[in-house]
Amino acid sequence: MSSKIKLIYSCSNCGAKYPKWLGQCTACGEWNTVAEEIVNTKNKNDFEFISKSKAVNINEINYANDQRIFFSENEINRVLGGGIVKGSVVLISGEPGIGKSTILLQNSLSSSEKVLYISGEESSSQIKLRAQRITENLTNCFILTETNLELILKNVEEIKPDILIIDSIQTVQTDIHESSQGSLTQIRECTGILIKLAKNTGLPIIIVGHITKEGSIAGPKILEHMVDVVLHFEGDKQNQYRILRSKKNRFGSTDEIGIYQMNSNGLNEVSDPSELFISKKEKKSSGSAVSVTLDGSRSLMIEIQALVSSAVYGTPQRISNGFNSKRLNMLLAILEKRAGFKIGIKDVFINVTGGFKIEDTATDLAVICAILSSNINLAIDQYSCFCAEVDLSGELRSVSSIEKRVNEAQRLGYKNIYISSDIKQDFNSTKINVNKLSNVKEVVKNIFKEQG
Repeated sequence: MSSKIKLIYSCSNCGAKYPKWLGQCTACGEWNTVAEEIVNTKNKNDFEFISKSKAVNINEINYANDQRIFFSENEINRVLGGGIVKGSVVLISGEPGIGKSTILLQNSLSSSEKVLYISGEESSSQIKLRAQRITENLTNCFILTETNLELILKNVEEIKPDILIIDSIQTVQTDIHESSQGSLTQIRECTGILIKLAKNTGLPIIIVGHITKEGSIAGPKILEHMVDVVLHFEGDKQNQYRILRSKKNRFGSTDEIGIYQMNSNGLNEVSDPSELFISKKEKKSSGSAVSVTLDGSRSLMIEIQALVSSAVYGTPQRISNGFNSKRLNMLLAILEKRAGFKIGIKDVFINVTGGFKIEDTATDLAVICAILSSNINLAIDQYSCFCAEVDLSGELRSVSSIEKRVNEAQRLGYKNIYISSDIKQDFNSTKINVNKLSNVKEVVKNIFKEQG
C-alpha cells in the first residue's frame, strides 16, 4: 500500500488534532501547545502478530496467582504494588543523571527472568561497562541498541523475553510516520504500539521517559493516561539519596515510595530510611524538631530545621527547602495571631534534612515547634517528636494512621510524642508517652515554658 503524507496540528498537552494552527487548544484550554506534525499513513502489517484478540466472557477469563513478576529488590517491588503485573506498561521518569537507567539495569541483571533491555542512548559496550560496575552476574539479560520500533519488535518475537525495557521512548521511532525522532506523533504512536504488544502477549514493558524543564514528562500529556503505572525517580543530584515514587498505579497504591542510596556500585536499597533523615547528635541545638510523616504506606521520622533571625532587608525573607512555602506563611500567620509571637518582622528559613520533600500536613506542629525553638533560642528535648495538623484557628487537628506513627516513634527510641487532643484513642499499652494538646497556646505552655 502506498503511503500518504499529510500535515496536521496537534496539542502537546492533550493530543487533540486540528487541520490548522491555533493559538489556544480548544480541548484543554492551554496556550501555545499546538504544533505542526507530518503524518505518514503507511501499511501497518508489520504489527499483525500483536493484533490477535477477540472478546470473551468475563467468566471464561483465567486468572492465575503468578500474574506478577518479582524483582530482587524489595523497594521497587513495594512501589509497583508487589512486583510488575504481566501485560502492564510502566512509565518511569526523572531528571537526566538521576539514576533511571541504573535502577533498571541493575534489576535486569539481578532478575531470574529473561530481560530484553533496549537502549537508544548508549552503545552495547557502554552498557556492559556500566553493568560490570554494578554486578558480576551478566547471564540473563539481553542488550539491544536500536531505535527503530519495527526492528525492536522483531527481536522481541525472536528472543521472547519475560520483561521488555525501553530506554528511552523519546529515542524510538516507527516507520509508520515520517515525523522526526522524539516528536509528539512518534512518542504517542510508539507508546500505543508497545501497549498493544503488552496487552495482547502478556509481556510487561517498562518505558523510560525524559522530563521537561518544568518537571513534567516530555511528550503528549495523554502518555501518562495510556500507561498502567507512572513512576517518578526524584532527588537532588548533589545528594546521595533517591526516591522512587508511584504517581499512578492501576494495580497498587499510589504515592508509595522506595528509597535508594547512590554509590559507586549503583543504587543500594535503604531498608530503614527514618535513620537517614534525623540527626545523630547527642544534644540538639535550637531550631530543630522531629515529626512522623506518612508517605504511601511508609512511616518516616523527619527532622525539620528552622532559623529565625532579624530581617536584614526591608521585606522579611521566607525561604523553605522541602516544605510548602505557602503553608509556611500560613503557619507563621497562625503563630502571630493565635500565640502572640511577632514573627512577621523576622527572616524565617526552613529546611527538611536529607533532601526530603514533605506534603503531609501532620508535620505542621513540628514546623511550628522548630520556629519557636529558634525564635526563643531554646532547644527541644531530643527524645520528643510532634505529629498534628494546625488549622487557621490555632487548634491541633488529628491526622490519619496515628497508631502507625506512634509505633514508629517508639521503635526509634523516642520517649514523648505530642498529638492532637481530638484523638480519643487510648495509648496506655505503649512505652512512649503520648501527650495530647488542643491548640498552639498549649504547645507553647507545655513544651517551651517547662524547658525554659
